Amino acid sequence: MTAAHTDPADKKPARAGWRAALSTVVFGLLLGGFAVEATARWVLDRGMDFDLEMWKYARDLKRVSANPAIGHEHQPGTSGTYMGVPVRINSQGLRDREFAPAPPAGVTRVVMLGDSVTFGWGVRDADTPSKLLESALNTGLARPAWEVMNTGVGNYNTAMEVAWFFDHGPQLKPDIVVLNYFINDAEPTPRRKEAGWRQHSYAAVMFYSAIDKVDRQYFGKADWKRYYGDLYRVDAPGWRAAQQAVGRLARWCRENNVRLLIANYPELHALKPYPFQPVTDAVAQMAAANNVPFVDLRPGVEALKPETLWVSPTDAHPNRTANLRFAAQLRQAVLQSAPGTTPAPNLRIH
Repeated sequence: MTAAHTDPADKKPARAGWRAALSTVVFGLLLGGFAVEATARWVLDRGMDFDLEMWKYARDLKRVSANPAIGHEHQPGTSGTYMGVPVRINSQGLRDREFAPAPPAGVTRVVMLGDSVTFGWGVRDADTPSKLLESALNTGLARPAWEVMNTGVGNYNTAMEVAWFFDHGPQLKPDIVVLNYFINDAEPTPRRKEAGWRQHSYAAVMFYSAIDKVDRQYFGKADWKRYYGDLYRVDAPGWRAAQQAVGRLARWCRENNVRLLIANYPELHALKPYPFQPVTDAVAQMAAANNVPFVDLRPGVEALKPETLWVSPTDAHPNRTANLRFAAQLRQAVLQSAPGTTPAPNLRIH
């Protein structure tokens, strides 16, 4: 009996069919992915989604810092439009005009350290806390006597801000340093890496943002009140790092005859009653422990409806209205901390 013989040519149609099916699937996936990405970019993106705009800002204007303690920093000479607002980064890596290495004779220089609130997320250059403070300080003067430098960077915490200052701040020749504090500044320093594939996809950003929101609302991930409260546990690493950073900055300022002021910005979702007063008190105690004047900026806005202070209905960063109120309080605090004055120890300014 002769064994059955299969002609190799008989397998060719099957192989060709399998390859055609696989090619069809791959092509369909690629086409579907392209359609999803195109929809995210040109249909869903209206230029006012917080997560997407913050991602664009990080992608376009930031780079990984050579100092791991800083994490990321602005890329000098870059620009873009975010939340409908133009943003330009100068040659010094600041969202501000260009500054001389030292202030002109007779001019007091204020360096504002901070995060996206100080940076002025969602507002124009002139409406950032730094520029409104500069305008308020110089109002009525025959010639400008104050320079206020905006060194705020989005997604910084206090430890990162202080690390940035020790790399760059002394060269700016400040007379006064204002450490602008927001409730999330006790977060641990993130591990920032070079961009991966996700950071080139609008659809991926929207997808992971949606997953995070659903997780928070329906599956027990800490809500914002509980999340912020947990940052200030005694054993919380970010809060310990923030306190250590403030102590280091306070010592440097005393040794170099530079005035230091800590300004606390309120979380703008609820102002009266304010759910985070214990956090404000903890920051005030940190300032007092370092003999640093402290100003609580909530009284300037607590009589207003919170939503009137936001840059958009879904983004509670301070708008121009809020920043004007903050600048008025900061003006008083800065004048009381100016060179030539004698601020009382543990001064708490309201």
